[in-house]
Amino acid sequence: MELTKILMYKAIVEKDTSFEGVFFTAVKTTGIFCRPSCTARKPKIENVEFFETTKECVLKGYRPCKICDPLKKLHETPSEIQEILQELRDNPAFKFKDYDIRQRGIDPNKIRRWFLKNHGITFQAYQRMFKINSAFKRIQDGDRVTNTAYEMGYESLSGFGESFKNIFGVSPIKGKQQSVIDLKRIETPLGTMVACASSQGLCLLEFTDRRMLETELKSISRLLNATIIQGHNPFFEQLEMELDEYFEGRRTEFSVPLHTPGTAFQNKVWTSLRAISYGSTKSYKAQAESIKNPESVRAVANANGMNRIAILIPCHRVIGSDGRLTGYGGGVWRKKYLLELEQKYRNEITPRTS
Repeated sequence: MELTKILMYKAIVEKDTSFEGVFFTAVKTTGIFCRPSCTARKPKIENVEFFETTKECVLKGYRPCKICDPLKKLHETPSEIQEILQELRDNPAFKFKDYDIRQRGIDPNKIRRWFLKNHGITFQAYQRMFKINSAFKRIQDGDRVTNTAYEMGYESLSGFGESFKNIFGVSPIKGKQQSVIDLKRIETPLGTMVACASSQGLCLLEFTDRRMLETELKSISRLLNATIIQGHNPFFEQLEMELDEYFEGRRTEFSVPLHTPGTAFQNKVWTSLRAISYGSTKSYKAQAESIKNPESVRAVANANGMNRIAILIPCHRVIGSDGRLTGYGGGVWRKKYLLELEQKYRNEITPRTS
Protein backbone atom coordinates (compact mmCIF):
# COMPACT_ATOMS: atom_id res chain seq x y z
CA MET A 1 0.00 0.00 0.00
CA GLU A 2 1.47 3.34 -1.03
CA LEU A 3 2.54 5.78 1.65
CA THR A 4 0.25 8.57 0.39
CA LYS A 5 -2.83 6.39 0.89
CA ILE A 6 -1.77 5.65 4.46
CA LEU A 7 -1.30 9.36 5.18
CA MET A 8 -4.65 10.28 3.63
CA TYR A 9 -6.45 7.56 5.55
CA LYS A 10 -4.81 8.80 8.76
CA ALA A 11 -6.05 12.32 7.91
CA ILE A 12 -9.68 11.22 7.53
CA VAL A 13 -9.56 9.19 10.76
CA GLU A 14 -8.27 12.28 12.58
CA LYS A 15 -10.71 14.56 10.69
CA ASP A 16 -7.74 16.76 9.79
CA THR A 17 -9.04 20.08 8.39
CA SER A 18 -5.59 21.00 7.05
CA PHE A 19 -6.25 18.58 4.17
CA GLU A 20 -9.41 20.42 3.05
CA GLY A 21 -9.28 20.88 -0.73
CA VAL A 22 -6.25 18.59 -1.08
CA PHE A 23 -8.20 15.36 -1.65
CA PHE A 24 -11.65 13.78 -1.33
CA THR A 25 -12.58 10.40 0.09
CA ALA A 26 -14.91 8.08 -1.84
CA VAL A 27 -16.40 5.02 -0.16
CA LYS A 28 -16.99 2.04 -2.46
CA THR A 29 -19.59 0.36 -0.23
CA THR A 30 -21.88 3.42 0.03
CA GLY A 31 -21.17 5.25 -3.25
CA ILE A 32 -20.61 8.49 -1.33
CA PHE A 33 -17.66 10.92 -1.33
CA CYS A 34 -16.63 13.22 1.54
CA ARG A 35 -14.25 15.90 2.70
CA PRO A 36 -11.21 14.72 4.74
CA SER A 37 -12.72 16.32 7.86
CA CYS A 38 -16.12 14.61 7.58
CA THR A 39 -17.52 13.53 10.95
CA ALA A 40 -19.33 10.47 9.56
CA ARG A 41 -18.28 6.98 10.63
CA LYS A 42 -15.01 5.99 8.95
CA PRO A 43 -14.92 3.08 6.48
CA LYS A 44 -12.25 0.39 6.32
CA ILE A 45 -9.22 1.43 4.32
CA GLU A 46 -9.79 -1.26 1.68
CA ASN A 47 -13.19 0.32 0.90
CA VAL A 48 -11.78 3.79 0.25
CA GLU A 49 -10.68 5.58 -2.91
CA PHE A 50 -8.99 8.99 -2.88
CA PHE A 51 -9.46 11.66 -5.55
CA GLU A 52 -7.96 15.10 -6.03
CA THR A 53 -11.16 16.79 -7.21
CA THR A 54 -14.93 16.56 -6.78
CA LYS A 55 -15.12 16.28 -10.57
CA GLU A 56 -13.33 12.92 -10.47
CA CYS A 57 -15.69 11.70 -7.75
CA VAL A 58 -18.81 12.64 -9.73
CA LEU A 59 -17.47 11.11 -12.94
CA LYS A 60 -16.81 7.86 -11.06
CA GLY A 61 -20.46 7.78 -10.03
CA TYR A 62 -20.10 8.83 -6.38
CA ARG A 63 -22.69 11.06 -4.66
CA PRO A 64 -21.79 13.94 -2.29
CA CYS A 65 -22.10 13.25 1.43
CA LYS A 66 -25.06 14.94 3.14
CA ILE A 67 -23.12 15.38 6.38
CA CYS A 68 -19.99 17.25 5.21
CA ASP A 69 -21.41 18.52 1.85
CA PRO A 70 -18.13 18.39 -0.13
CA LEU A 71 -19.60 20.47 -2.98
CA LYS A 72 -20.48 23.43 -0.79
CA LYS A 73 -18.36 26.37 -1.95
CA LEU A 74 -15.01 24.89 -1.09
CA HIS A 75 -13.12 28.00 -2.21
CA GLU A 76 -15.54 30.60 -0.89
CA THR A 77 -14.07 34.03 -0.15
CA PRO A 78 -12.88 34.05 3.50
CA SER A 79 -15.11 36.10 5.82
CA GLU A 80 -12.33 38.54 6.73
CA ILE A 81 -11.73 39.31 3.03
CA GLN A 82 -15.50 39.61 2.46
CA GLU A 83 -15.56 42.31 5.17
CA ILE A 84 -12.75 44.25 3.48
CA LEU A 85 -14.52 44.03 0.11
CA GLN A 86 -17.71 45.32 1.72
CA GLU A 87 -15.79 48.28 3.20
CA LEU A 88 -14.39 48.96 -0.25
CA ARG A 89 -17.91 48.94 -1.75
CA ASP A 90 -19.11 51.31 0.98
CA ASN A 91 -16.17 53.69 0.51
CA PRO A 92 -14.24 53.10 -2.75
CA ALA A 93 -12.19 56.25 -2.12
CA PHE A 94 -10.45 54.65 0.85
CA LYS A 95 -7.08 53.06 0.09
CA PHE A 96 -6.22 50.04 2.23
CA LYS A 97 -2.57 49.95 3.23
CA ASP A 98 -0.74 47.14 5.02
CA TYR A 99 -1.27 48.96 8.34
CA ASP A 100 -5.06 49.06 7.79
CA ILE A 101 -5.13 45.37 6.94
CA ARG A 102 -3.12 44.45 10.05
CA GLN A 103 -5.52 46.53 12.16
CA ARG A 104 -8.25 44.13 11.01
CA GLY A 105 -6.23 41.15 12.18
CA ILE A 106 -5.15 40.00 8.71
CA ASP A 107 -1.65 39.31 7.46
CA PRO A 108 -1.12 41.53 4.35
CA ASN A 109 0.77 38.66 2.70
CA LYS A 110 -2.30 36.44 3.04
CA ILE A 111 -4.57 38.91 1.25
CA ARG A 112 -1.94 39.45 -1.46
CA ARG A 113 -1.67 35.72 -2.10
CA TRP A 114 -5.45 35.30 -2.14
CA PHE A 115 -6.00 38.04 -4.74
CA LEU A 116 -3.18 36.83 -6.94
CA LYS A 117 -4.53 33.26 -6.84
CA ASN A 118 -8.22 34.08 -7.27
CA HIS A 119 -8.22 37.30 -9.32
CA GLY A 120 -4.87 37.15 -11.07
CA ILE A 121 -4.00 40.65 -9.81
CA THR A 122 -2.69 42.17 -6.59
CA PHE A 123 -5.02 43.62 -3.98
CA GLN A 124 -3.65 47.10 -4.73
CA ALA A 125 -4.47 46.66 -8.43
CA TYR A 126 -7.95 45.45 -7.49
CA GLN A 127 -8.47 48.58 -5.37
CA ARG A 128 -7.33 50.85 -8.21
CA MET A 129 -9.71 49.18 -10.68
CA PHE A 130 -12.61 49.27 -8.23
CA LYS A 131 -12.02 52.97 -7.50
CA ILE A 132 -11.80 54.01 -11.16
CA ASN A 133 -14.95 52.00 -11.90
CA SER A 134 -16.78 53.81 -9.10
CA ALA A 135 -15.54 57.16 -10.44
CA PHE A 136 -16.74 56.21 -13.93
CA LYS A 137 -20.24 55.53 -12.63
CA ARG A 138 -20.38 58.84 -10.78
CA ILE A 139 -19.49 60.69 -13.97
CA GLN A 140 -22.11 58.67 -15.84
CA ASP A 141 -24.65 59.76 -13.20
CA GLY A 142 -23.87 63.41 -13.87
CA ASP A 143 -21.20 64.31 -11.30
CA ARG A 144 -18.59 66.85 -12.36
CA VAL A 145 -15.18 65.43 -13.23
CA THR A 146 -13.36 67.70 -10.76
CA ASN A 147 -15.61 66.79 -7.85
CA THR A 148 -15.40 63.11 -8.68
CA ALA A 149 -11.60 63.12 -8.88
CA TYR A 150 -11.04 64.70 -5.48
CA GLU A 151 -13.88 62.96 -3.67
CA MET A 152 -12.55 59.61 -4.87
CA GLY A 153 -9.18 60.39 -3.32
CA TYR A 154 -7.11 61.37 -6.36
CA GLU A 155 -4.46 63.99 -5.55
CA SER A 156 -4.59 65.70 -8.95
CA LEU A 157 -6.83 66.00 -11.99
CA SER A 158 -3.97 64.93 -14.24
CA GLY A 159 -3.41 61.74 -12.25
CA PHE A 160 -7.12 60.96 -12.35
CA GLY A 161 -7.26 61.67 -16.08
CA GLU A 162 -4.32 59.40 -16.81
CA SER A 163 -5.76 56.53 -14.74
CA PHE A 164 -9.15 56.96 -16.38
CA LYS A 165 -7.72 56.96 -19.89
CA ASN A 166 -5.54 53.90 -19.21
CA ILE A 167 -8.68 51.90 -18.39
CA PHE A 168 -11.37 53.38 -20.64
CA GLY A 169 -9.30 54.73 -23.52
CA VAL A 170 -10.78 58.24 -23.32
CA SER A 171 -10.54 61.25 -21.03
CA PRO A 172 -13.00 61.59 -18.09
CA ILE A 173 -14.83 64.40 -19.96
CA LYS A 174 -15.72 61.93 -22.72
CA GLY A 175 -16.60 59.25 -20.18
CA LYS A 176 -20.33 59.69 -20.61
CA GLN A 177 -20.07 58.21 -24.09
CA GLN A 178 -18.44 55.06 -22.69
CA SER A 179 -19.99 51.94 -21.18
CA VAL A 180 -18.76 49.61 -18.50
CA ILE A 181 -19.40 45.94 -17.73
CA ASP A 182 -18.91 45.01 -14.09
CA LEU A 183 -17.12 41.74 -13.33
CA LYS A 184 -17.22 39.63 -10.18
CA ARG A 185 -15.91 36.24 -9.09
CA ILE A 186 -18.70 34.04 -7.68
CA GLU A 187 -18.36 30.75 -5.80
CA THR A 188 -20.73 27.83 -6.44
CA PRO A 189 -20.78 24.18 -5.38
CA LEU A 190 -19.48 23.30 -8.87
CA GLY A 191 -16.57 25.71 -8.80
CA THR A 192 -15.71 29.35 -9.33
CA MET A 193 -17.69 31.33 -11.90
CA VAL A 194 -17.18 34.73 -13.52
CA ALA A 195 -20.24 36.97 -13.64
CA CYS A 196 -20.52 40.10 -15.79
CA ALA A 197 -23.36 42.61 -15.69
CA SER A 198 -24.24 45.79 -17.55
CA SER A 199 -26.73 48.43 -16.43
CA GLN A 200 -29.47 46.31 -18.06
CA GLY A 201 -28.75 42.94 -16.53
CA LEU A 202 -26.49 39.92 -16.31
CA CYS A 203 -24.62 39.41 -19.59
CA LEU A 204 -22.22 36.58 -18.75
CA LEU A 205 -21.98 33.74 -16.24
CA GLU A 206 -19.37 31.08 -16.92
CA PHE A 207 -17.13 28.68 -15.03
CA THR A 208 -13.57 29.97 -14.85
CA ASP A 209 -12.15 26.80 -16.42
CA ARG A 210 -14.28 27.09 -19.57
CA ARG A 211 -11.93 27.13 -22.56
CA MET A 212 -13.94 29.77 -24.41
CA LEU A 213 -14.12 32.19 -21.46
CA GLU A 214 -11.51 34.67 -22.74
CA THR A 215 -13.16 34.67 -26.19
CA GLU A 216 -16.57 35.26 -24.61
CA LEU A 217 -15.28 38.17 -22.54
CA LYS A 218 -13.80 39.81 -25.65
CA SER A 219 -17.04 39.16 -27.54
CA ILE A 220 -19.32 40.70 -24.90
CA SER A 221 -17.00 43.72 -24.63
CA ARG A 222 -17.16 44.22 -28.40
CA LEU A 223 -20.92 43.67 -28.70
CA LEU A 224 -21.71 46.16 -25.94
CA ASN A 225 -18.82 48.50 -26.82
CA ALA A 226 -17.86 48.46 -23.17
CA THR A 227 -14.86 48.02 -20.90
CA ILE A 228 -14.94 45.03 -18.53
CA ILE A 229 -13.63 45.90 -15.08
CA GLN A 230 -13.88 44.65 -11.50
CA GLY A 231 -16.79 46.41 -9.83
CA HIS A 232 -20.01 46.21 -7.87
CA ASN A 233 -23.34 45.75 -9.62
CA PRO A 234 -26.74 45.36 -7.90
CA PHE A 235 -27.58 42.41 -10.16
CA PHE A 236 -24.75 40.42 -8.56
CA GLU A 237 -26.47 40.32 -5.16
CA GLN A 238 -29.69 39.00 -6.70
CA LEU A 239 -27.74 36.48 -8.77
CA GLU A 240 -25.86 35.06 -5.78
CA MET A 241 -29.05 34.77 -3.73
CA GLU A 242 -30.89 32.96 -6.53
CA LEU A 243 -27.95 30.63 -7.27
CA ASP A 244 -27.78 29.67 -3.59
CA GLU A 245 -31.50 28.87 -3.62
CA TYR A 246 -31.13 26.87 -6.84
CA PHE A 247 -28.30 24.69 -5.55
CA GLU A 248 -30.18 24.14 -2.29
CA GLY A 249 -33.21 22.91 -4.24
CA ARG A 250 -35.40 25.89 -3.34
CA ARG A 251 -35.62 27.62 -6.74
CA THR A 252 -36.75 26.35 -10.14
CA GLU A 253 -36.55 29.58 -12.18
CA PHE A 254 -34.40 32.70 -12.13
CA SER A 255 -35.70 36.25 -12.15
CA VAL A 256 -32.47 38.28 -12.29
CA PRO A 257 -32.62 40.44 -15.47
CA LEU A 258 -30.53 39.23 -18.40
CA HIS A 259 -28.81 41.22 -21.14
CA THR A 260 -28.20 38.93 -24.12
CA PRO A 261 -26.76 40.74 -27.15
CA GLY A 262 -26.79 38.49 -30.19
CA THR A 263 -28.60 37.81 -33.44
CA ALA A 264 -32.37 37.44 -33.61
CA PHE A 265 -31.94 33.70 -34.23
CA GLN A 266 -29.60 33.26 -31.27
CA ASN A 267 -32.01 35.03 -28.94
CA LYS A 268 -34.85 32.88 -30.25
CA VAL A 269 -32.82 29.78 -29.42
CA TRP A 270 -31.84 31.09 -25.97
CA THR A 271 -35.49 31.88 -25.23
CA SER A 272 -36.41 28.31 -26.16
CA LEU A 273 -33.78 27.07 -23.70
CA ARG A 274 -35.41 29.01 -20.88
CA ALA A 275 -38.72 27.37 -21.81
CA ILE A 276 -37.38 23.89 -20.97
CA SER A 277 -38.84 23.26 -17.55
CA TYR A 278 -36.81 22.54 -14.42
CA GLY A 279 -35.89 18.86 -14.13
CA SER A 280 -36.71 18.15 -17.79
CA THR A 281 -34.56 17.58 -20.86
CA LYS A 282 -35.01 18.08 -24.57
CA SER A 283 -33.05 16.89 -27.60
CA TYR A 284 -31.50 19.33 -30.07
CA LYS A 285 -34.01 18.13 -32.65
CA ALA A 286 -36.97 18.73 -30.30
CA GLN A 287 -35.59 22.15 -29.48
CA ALA A 288 -35.32 22.98 -33.19
CA GLU A 289 -38.91 21.84 -33.71
CA SER A 290 -40.07 24.00 -30.79
CA ILE A 291 -38.91 27.12 -32.63
CA LYS A 292 -40.45 25.82 -35.87
CA ASN A 293 -37.06 25.29 -37.46
CA PRO A 294 -36.66 21.49 -37.55
CA GLU A 295 -34.17 21.55 -40.41
CA SER A 296 -31.68 23.65 -38.45
CA VAL A 297 -30.58 21.25 -35.70
CA ARG A 298 -26.94 22.12 -36.31
CA ALA A 299 -27.69 25.87 -36.22
CA VAL A 300 -29.61 25.43 -32.95
CA ALA A 301 -26.72 23.46 -31.45
CA ASN A 302 -24.28 26.19 -32.51
CA ALA A 303 -26.49 28.88 -30.93
CA ASN A 304 -26.64 26.84 -27.72
CA GLY A 305 -22.86 26.77 -27.74
CA MET A 306 -22.80 30.57 -28.01
CA ASN A 307 -24.87 30.93 -24.83
CA ARG A 308 -22.82 33.04 -22.41
CA ILE A 309 -25.07 32.65 -19.35
CA ALA A 310 -24.69 29.18 -17.87
CA ILE A 311 -27.37 27.63 -15.62
CA LEU A 312 -29.78 30.58 -15.95
CA ILE A 313 -30.14 29.93 -19.68
CA PRO A 314 -30.17 26.16 -19.16
CA CYS A 315 -28.34 24.63 -22.10
CA HIS A 316 -27.46 21.80 -19.70
CA ARG A 317 -31.05 20.54 -20.25
CA VAL A 318 -30.39 19.75 -23.92
CA ILE A 319 -29.19 16.21 -24.63
CA GLY A 320 -28.56 13.99 -27.64
CA SER A 321 -31.44 12.19 -29.37
CA ASP A 322 -30.08 8.92 -27.94
CA GLY A 323 -30.18 10.34 -24.40
CA ARG A 324 -26.43 10.90 -24.13
CA LEU A 325 -25.09 13.95 -22.29
CA THR A 326 -23.38 15.64 -25.22
CA GLY A 327 -21.08 18.65 -25.10
CA TYR A 328 -21.38 21.29 -22.39
CA GLY A 329 -19.07 24.28 -22.02
CA GLY A 330 -18.73 23.77 -18.27
CA GLY A 331 -17.88 20.08 -18.68
CA VAL A 332 -20.14 17.03 -19.02
CA TRP A 333 -19.60 16.18 -15.35
CA ARG A 334 -21.24 19.50 -14.37
CA LYS A 335 -24.09 18.86 -16.80
CA LYS A 336 -24.66 15.48 -15.15
CA TYR A 337 -24.66 17.04 -11.69
CA LEU A 338 -27.11 19.83 -12.64
CA LEU A 339 -29.57 17.42 -14.23
CA GLU A 340 -29.42 15.05 -11.26
CA LEU A 341 -29.89 17.99 -8.87
CA GLU A 342 -33.02 19.14 -10.70
CA GLN A 343 -34.45 15.63 -11.04
CA LYS A 344 -33.92 15.10 -7.33
CA TYR A 345 -35.82 18.21 -6.27
CA ARG A 346 -38.43 18.67 -9.01
CA ASN A 347 -41.13 16.75 -7.14
CA GLU A 348 -40.13 18.01 -3.71
CA ILE A 349 -40.39 21.80 -4.01
CA THR A 350 -42.94 24.40 -4.93
CA PRO A 351 -41.62 26.39 -7.91
CA ARG A 352 -40.08 29.65 -6.77
CA THR A 353 -39.64 32.35 -9.39
CA SER A 354 -39.21 35.62 -7.51
